[in-house]
Formats: sequence, C-alpha cells, structure tokens
Amino acid sequence: MLTPILAIFKFGSLAPIRALATGSLLAVISLGAAAQPVTNSGMLSLEKFLSETRSGRADFVQIVTSPARAGEAPRVKKSTGTFEFSRPNRFRFFYQKPFEQTIVADGETLWLYDVDLNQVTARKLAQVLNGTPAAVIAAAADLKGLQADFTLSGLPEKSGLQWVMATPKGRDGQVKNISVGFRITAQGSALASLDILDSFGQRSVMTFSRFEANPTFSASHFQFKPPAGADVLRQ
Repeated sequence: MLTPILAIFKFGSLAPIRALATGSLLAVISLGAAAQPVTNSGMLSLEKFLSETRSGRADFVQIVTSPARAGEAPRVKKSTGTFEFSRPNRFRFFYQKPFEQTIVADGETLWLYDVDLNQVTARKLAQVLNGTPAAVIAAAADLKGLQADFTLSGLPEKSGLQWVMATPKGRDGQVKNISVGFRITAQGSALASLDILDSFGQRSVMTFSRFEANPTFSASHFQFKPPAGADVLRQ
C-alpha cells in the first residue's frame, strides 16, 4: 500500500517506500460546467479560502482507518506532522511520527524523502497533482479553476465546521471523494479538516491545528535538494 500522504498524489507503485500507515491519505450543490452563484456556507468558505489565503501553515494529526476484515476490527494508524503551502503549486508535508518523511512540491517536481531509508523519489508535479486533495487545498487559484478537476458540493455544517465535498472527475486516481472542513475566524476561512475516502474503502482524516494564514516564506523555502548519499528514484 502507498503511504497515506502518497495517495494525495498519483505516484503509482512505490514498493521501496515504507508505509506510514495502512491505507491511503492524498471539492452536494453541483456547479456543472458553467459557474453558478455560490450560496452554500461551505462553498462560500471554500471560495473565501481560495481567494484570500495565498499561503499557510499548520500542524496536523492524521488517522487512517482501514476496512475491517472478517473476524477482525478495523485497523487504525496515527501520524503527526506539519503542513505548509504557497500558491500556486508549492507545499511541504513533514511527517514527524511514526516515521520521518518529507513531501515537497517546488512548482515543477514532487519530492518524497524517507529519512530512515535515505531514499528520495521524484516525479513531475503535473503528472501527479490533478484530482488530488493537495490540489484542493494548496494548488487551485480559485473556485472556477478547481471545477475543472472536481465536482464541488456544499455539505451541512458539522462539528462547528463548514464543509464542502470534492469528487475528482478523473477516474485514474485512488481518491473517491474529499470532504474539506473550514473554521470561520476573524481572519477568514481557516483550514480545519480533510476527510478522504479512497476506492478501497479506507478513510483518512487529517485534523489541522494552529493554522496560520498568509505567512511569508523565503523564495527557497519550497526547494528540495536530495541529501548526500541518498538513493534518488525518478519516475
């Protein structure tokens, strides 16, 4: 199985990469082909997030639940880390526990670095980003752009959050649908949760805390240089 974060992207089979957890990680008022007025609170929150939050950072806790097998309870795995992004197409996921891994998108290439294996995997970002959760929260410039890859649906408010479901239009990825939760603050729409269901019935919930909107990052912050001695696999 892919690591949970890898299911955000279309990395394909990466047998040498150790899984952080069993399962997969990596927007219903349907808007159709033409833009329609946005009235649902979740859709309004998404539109506000895309237009006003050009960069961000947060801590996250990820819980991956695999479907129960016959006579067995569902398997649950937990990971923690940090997430940073700067539109367009620049982001960094840093998994701290249970295994240290880093995912960096520099605008052209998506890099995955496994510290324990001392292994780097690289792939063209354009080949892996469309139709993924990362495209919803870190890449899309506006609501109209997001509609090219997703059917967007407003959901009822739940747990104090405003929700939108994103269903990928493409059928070549593992992600079935993504629910994005926003918390309304004095600063605007803050990213609070990602609830991702994949085609295998596995569910991954990422809960974000200490979200900071529009921090300033240096020009080199989202660049990645493979460590000396690391094995580099290019796909």
